[in-house]
Amino acid sequence: MAELWEAYSRHGEASGYAFAVFRQADGTVLGYACYGPHPLTEGTYDLYWIVVDPQARGQGIGRALLEHVEDQARSTGARLLVAETSSSSAYEPARRLYASRGYAREAVLVDFYAPGDDLLIYTKPLSSQGQDAAGRRAALRPYVDSRPLCVH
Repeated sequence: MAELWEAYSRHGEASGYAFAVFRQADGTVLGYACYGPHPLTEGTYDLYWIVVDPQARGQGIGRALLEHVEDQARSTGARLLVAETSSSSAYEPARRLYASRGYAREAVLVDFYAPGDDLLIYTKPLSSQGQDAAGRRAALRPYVDSRPLCVH
């Protein structure tokens, strides 16, 4: 995370990263999100981080940050937002947030972070183009075969 903030601090949005910060009236930071366009794609954005102070969870801060990120990405013509997270119990709040905001779990990379800790990839269409693609992805799901490939 520090390297993303450093790149943003030095180069602004030319770094490929943008930040949204949720503050109390007194300036206390209760949460933040880091996001930006995915390199070499047309209209795909990554949500790199979304963090809410544990003491402030359940107050709608994560939802407000996520809506802001979606709106900002959409305003630049983004069609798809991608969020990656862990399958560990510590990331259950993030998974609930994504599900509540209409994100679909698109992929699982088993044991990615550590044995028993999978990488989960969520997506949300942000435009009619993204929604059309979501329909195509859903139509392809019956053809996905999880059996190991055998090469003879």
